[in-house]
Amino acid sequence: MQYIKLGTTGLDVSPIAIGAMTYGEPDRGHPVWSLGEEASRPLIKHALEAGINFFDTANMYSRGSSEEILGRALKDFADRDDVVIATKLRHPMRQGPNGKGLSRKAIMTEIDHSLRRLGTDYVDLYQIHRNDHTTPLEETLEALHDLVKAGKVRYLGASSMHAWEFAKALHLQKANGWARFVSMQDHYNLLAREEEREMIPLALDEGVGTIVWSPLARGRLARAWDDAKATDRSSNDGFADMLYTPATEASDRAIIDAVGAVAEARGVKQAQVALAWLRSNPVVTAPLVGASSIRQIDDAVASLDIVLTPEEIAQLEGPYTPRYDFQGVSDDAELQAIMARIPGFTTAG
Repeated sequence: MQYIKLGTTGLDVSPIAIGAMTYGEPDRGHPVWSLGEEASRPLIKHALEAGINFFDTANMYSRGSSEEILGRALKDFADRDDVVIATKLRHPMRQGPNGKGLSRKAIMTEIDHSLRRLGTDYVDLYQIHRNDHTTPLEETLEALHDLVKAGKVRYLGASSMHAWEFAKALHLQKANGWARFVSMQDHYNLLAREEEREMIPLALDEGVGTIVWSPLARGRLARAWDDAKATDRSSNDGFADMLYTPATEASDRAIIDAVGAVAEARGVKQAQVALAWLRSNPVVTAPLVGASSIRQIDDAVASLDIVLTPEEIAQLEGPYTPRYDFQGVSDDAELQAIMARIPGFTTAG
């Protein structure tokens, strides 16, 4: 494994990260497709043995169960100093006041809960899991800075938002001498390239590393078009039905066919080609792979050996049609308003 720096920091991370939303007790999260502790531990161990040192989770995943499973596995299978643990906060963790958001109270409370569940005294990368428009941005940024100064957090990261919001946050951090966001976790893949308009150029200019969620478009890029609903997760994923709508079906199919053609010509898996395409963009530090099998981990690692030609990249990118942008959505009312504008979309998915 050849490790790379996260953005312009000195932090060494593997160019493949494990997304741990897949790991969580089914009765506390996603009963159809999340894996309990017994099924999760061998996958986490295999990832470590493959050289992957970067693991991303969130407090909300399976109501804290993901953090618990990941923390115990890393304690048993790895040296804490060798691994990079990332987690997130923002979404509801309990009913009642102050049970969600990015207020100082919420931030100071949730970091301690995450550290307890992870079984560690610090988090390498602490990320805001979307923006919180009900809290002054200055309050959020100063509280995050205080976590860094207290030694509970090593680096700070953000997740999907409008580029202007991220630029404002970076400006405030610089102006006030606060610890800076070093990463942006966003939605980016061959079927969803809207981040190329503003966020990716901004991240590249600011030296911010990009960590990609849904790098395989919720599995769509890993399979032929007709097999889009071939797995338990893909057939029970309403969020994916929102992200990838009938409005872009023709171009999505053409892109997936192109991925299949490149993969067949090279004698590799479709997932490997789709992940290799992400690596062709220098701002991408690592895709988050929510592996539910050993094979998926191996495919992700194998993708690191693939360097696509300019002709192959053009073949993969050619059919793209712009889609609706969900990057800055951070509240249910705004999300519903966007969904209502999507041709062919219904609340039933």
